[in-house]
Order: sequence, then structure tokens, then C-alpha cells
Amino acid sequence: MRSPSRRAVRLFPLILLLGAAAALPAEAPSPRLTLEAVKIEPAAPRPDTLCHLTVTLKNAGAQKASALEFTVKVNGQELPAYTKRLFLAPVEPGATRDLRLFNFWSTETGRPAPANGKLNVEVVLSQASWVRKTSRDGSEVWTPAGEVPGLPVSKSVVLTMGR
Repeated sequence: MRSPSRRAVRLFPLILLLGAAAALPAEAPSPRLTLEAVKIEPAAPRPDTLCHLTVTLKNAGAQKASALEFTVKVNGQELPAYTKRLFLAPVEPGATRDLRLFNFWSTETGRPAPANGKLNVEVVLSQASWVRKTSRDGSEVWTPAGEVPGLPVSKSVVLTMGR
């Protein structure tokens, strides 16, 4: 017959392994609202060129998403046009939607043309809300139904500037 202490010695590594696994942080759930693409036109802007910015959003959730808050950085500099702004365009459940954001200049007074000729544009979807649409007295009413979990999400694009 084996002694209890030998069994404990054999089980000890297993107990340690299970304890370590329990102590690991839980994996964050994958976001239900994602940035699928960032599109900029023209694709090779020159200095002082007006650039048109469009993002593609995908809603893998079961509810409509809206009240979208973005942060946009060009070569590391945050564009102030997005500060305290919400985009109320709805993104239907299970759907993908292109959303035009604000235009921006490839260069500005405080943001000259980059020496390496690369324009790095980062778009962050900082916050969004699930919404419910109802009708009241013939009017459409949208009611927030909680924050979309898993945000922020981001996507970057690097453009080579034209000459």
C-alpha cells in the first residue's frame, strides 16, 4: 500500500498547475463591433491634399449599434475634429457598413510632410452603444441599451505620399 505522502507528492504538481491556470487573467471576449477597413482617397496624397476618410464597420452583435466615438491620428497627431463627437449612424446586427468620417489634410501647419514619405493614419473606435428603435406617436425613438463591450478597437493604414 502506498503512503498518503507519496500520493500528495505526485498530486502536488497537478495542483500547482491548476492553481496557476486559475490565476491567469480571463481572455477578453472578442469585440462584437469591429473596424474591418480604413480607406483613404487619394491613395497617394501629395502635401496639402484633402484626404477623404471612410471606415468599414462590422456588427457581429445581436443589436443595432450607434453613438460611435472615434479617435483619428495622422502620423501620431490626434485630429481635433473628433474630440467630443458622436456619429449616430446605425450599424445593423450582422451587417457591415461603410461610414464616411471627416476629411483631413495630408499636411498642416503643425504637421508637415513626413521625412520618410509615409502617412500613417490610425483610426480608433473608442466607444459605441447598443440601441433599440421604437415608435412613439409616429416618431422613431432610439434608446441606448448599454455600451458595446470589447472597445476600443483600432486599424491603421500607411500611405506613401506622392510627389
